[in-house]
Amino acid sequence: QVQLVESGGGLVQAGGSLRLSCAASGSIITFSAMGWYRQAPGKQRELVARIFNSGSTTNYADSVKGRFTISRDIAQNTLYLRMNSLKPEDTAVYYCRAQNAFASYWGQGTQVTVSS
Repeated sequence: QVQLVESGGGLVQAGGSLRLSCAASGSIITFSAMGWYRQAPGKQRELVARIFNSGSTTNYADSVKGRFTISRDIAQNTLYLRMNSLKPEDTAVYYCRAQNAFASYWGQGTQVTVSS
């Protein structure tokens, strides 16, 4: 069973930065894609950013383009999300997701709160 553990969330002022990490229990190179999703209170979970197995293909939600960067460290089996120029509307629980041909795995989430 794959385990994903997120960290790096917290409280930050608008305009600030955070870096989220997602540590996987196994090799992340086996996943066809990994991504970050978020869910704000009363809203549906939404895709924030995703990186595909090649490592060179990424996509982002329009709301975070130019501010967030997804990356991975294969040697460390870790997925990252660098978040700059944070806005109050970025406040949410952020989840890591990993997919392969057989299953989809989720982490427990990490809270990000951006104060105005």
